[in-house]
Amino acid sequence: MGVLHRYMIFLLCGALHSATSFYLPGLAPVSFCEQEKDKEVPDCKSTIELFVNRLDSVESVLPYEYTAFDFCSSGTEKRPSENLGQVLFGERIEPSPYKFSFKKKVECKHVCTKSYDTNKAEDKANLDFLKKGMLLNYQHHWIVDNMPVTWCYDVEDNQKFCNPGFPIGCYVTETGRPKDACVVNSDFNDKDTFYIFNHVDITIHYHVVDGDERAGARLVAAKMEPKSFKHTKVDTPDCTGAPMSLNNKFTGEIKIPYTYSVQFVEDPNIRWASRWDYILESMPHTNIQWFSIMNSLVIVLFLSGMVAMIMLRTLHKDIARYNQMDSVEDAQEEFGWKLVHGDVFRPPRKGMLLSVFLGSGTQIFIMTFVTLFFACLGFLSPANRGALMTCAVVLWVLLGTPAGYVAARFYKSFGGEKWKTNVLLTAFLCPGVVFADFFLMNLILWGEGSSAAMPFGTLVAILALWFCISVPLTFIGAYFGFKKAAIEHPVRTNQIPRQIPEQSFYTKPLPGIIMGGILPFGCIFIQLFFILNSIWSHQMYYMFGFLFLVFIILVITCSEATILLCYFHLCAEDYHWQWRSFLTSGFTAAYFLVYAIHYFFSKLQITGLASTILYFGYTMIMALIFFLFTGTIGFFACFWFVTKIYSVVKVD
Repeated sequence: MGVLHRYMIFLLCGALHSATSFYLPGLAPVSFCEQEKDKEVPDCKSTIELFVNRLDSVESVLPYEYTAFDFCSSGTEKRPSENLGQVLFGERIEPSPYKFSFKKKVECKHVCTKSYDTNKAEDKANLDFLKKGMLLNYQHHWIVDNMPVTWCYDVEDNQKFCNPGFPIGCYVTETGRPKDACVVNSDFNDKDTFYIFNHVDITIHYHVVDGDERAGARLVAAKMEPKSFKHTKVDTPDCTGAPMSLNNKFTGEIKIPYTYSVQFVEDPNIRWASRWDYILESMPHTNIQWFSIMNSLVIVLFLSGMVAMIMLRTLHKDIARYNQMDSVEDAQEEFGWKLVHGDVFRPPRKGMLLSVFLGSGTQIFIMTFVTLFFACLGFLSPANRGALMTCAVVLWVLLGTPAGYVAARFYKSFGGEKWKTNVLLTAFLCPGVVFADFFLMNLILWGEGSSAAMPFGTLVAILALWFCISVPLTFIGAYFGFKKAAIEHPVRTNQIPRQIPEQSFYTKPLPGIIMGGILPFGCIFIQLFFILNSIWSHQMYYMFGFLFLVFIILVITCSEATILLCYFHLCAEDYHWQWRSFLTSGFTAAYFLVYAIHYFFSKLQITGLASTILYFGYTMIMALIFFLFTGTIGFFACFWFVTKIYSVVKVD
């Protein structure tokens, strides 16, 4: 499994030894050396800095900055620059007062002491907010040398799980029931009491480069264990004794000292290129992923067999029989898809809206494909923070041209003449709905003081990218789309629409649309579980190879399922296939929405009105994007199918 992970996350890092001038963006290794008097080693650092990220919780959608909880801060040190993806995900990385010298062991070092007087309003508010963080199980996220500082602990079946975060503290209820991390220590037994983890034991593993200490060492793991100590002697702490407890009803002055210990361990077995493996291997998802892939492949093979049977057997016989007709009388005795050849390319109702959806769906499809492709190559790995979202946003902005082109091309083929309205809707309708939803969610985050709230400057930058780059590119694409001739259809359209006969239950629009989304959703729902876990349960997502394969399977499944239903509808002499093909595969988004609701009530412990609104607000954005993406796939598959079968039929 380590080989697979290395391929997905650090595919090109194996060439580091032979081509030391090339590294993946943001993933260049840093060498560390012991600090020696009057001796400096070039390109070798002796000080290890620890950075802190925003804190989050599985019980709340609202992340908060590290400084919001009044922990020990580094003062006025400059924060590292953040990319667009980190800002959108609410990451707020900043320096911390925790700094270590390479290979220098430290025992119980005092960092700072925080004092709270419950009789003062400001102190009481800070203490209450800290207690709220422990009650909702908010987690620290620390970073050393671009690696998460992980908390590894034993779980079922003697397996070890490494979590890239550790809790602020925990709470024992009024009935004496320990919550969350309080179950790990039997000393946490006072009722209605909070226990804060104010001490951390940090172990940093390193690997000596080529076995030569003069060349420096590289950090390959950073592990920690949170502990709680009361520290009776604050100035000279010894990290022993009773845990640091905060009774919920206590009033007066409270002092919370923060300390840490650090040690270094040489590990010759872990290379720098595979230093994330111990985190990934503790997440036993690979077997489930392969089961999901095999399940999806069975569905794809089944649908492929059905489509092949139609194309090579049924349809071949139909075409051969129709092409052998010699008289009008023979044609009148026939029935099925041949009889609607004069109406099959009739412009659909609401052609303007359909063309706009197709343009936006094409934009999303290309963006998703390119993003996942780069993710598989390792450029968008978890080590390159925020790169995935940054890549997706930049690609979406730059793909305005194909969106405008596709929308204009199909709108012209539908016989539309309001080209100005078409291009404006393509540029503003779907992105506008997403932005409006996102802006409302951002207002809630602003009101709650969450770190996920996008700063005003970033919001202006997003609008500038949209209006100054995406919109002009959409206009350029629409110009070329309208300039070209309309799409030529293989058969002419009759002036008088043909009457559609009475349809059976399974060929009616609604049952067909509902049935069409089941199989594509069945191919992806296991992958959806892990994606939702990474978003809402803050688990690390690294399985981009699996995701790209499932993406390809989803495209094939949507295409084949829609083609099958389209053929059945045409055989029933129902020629309204355009909107139906879009909605058939697009209905997969409805199943996604239902699954997201089920996930909310069965897997999450989210509390609070704001968190609930945020969850469903962001879920609606994902469902809309998924609807446009899958609907566009279904339409293009049916468009190809219909054009193909009617182009080989003789039409008088």
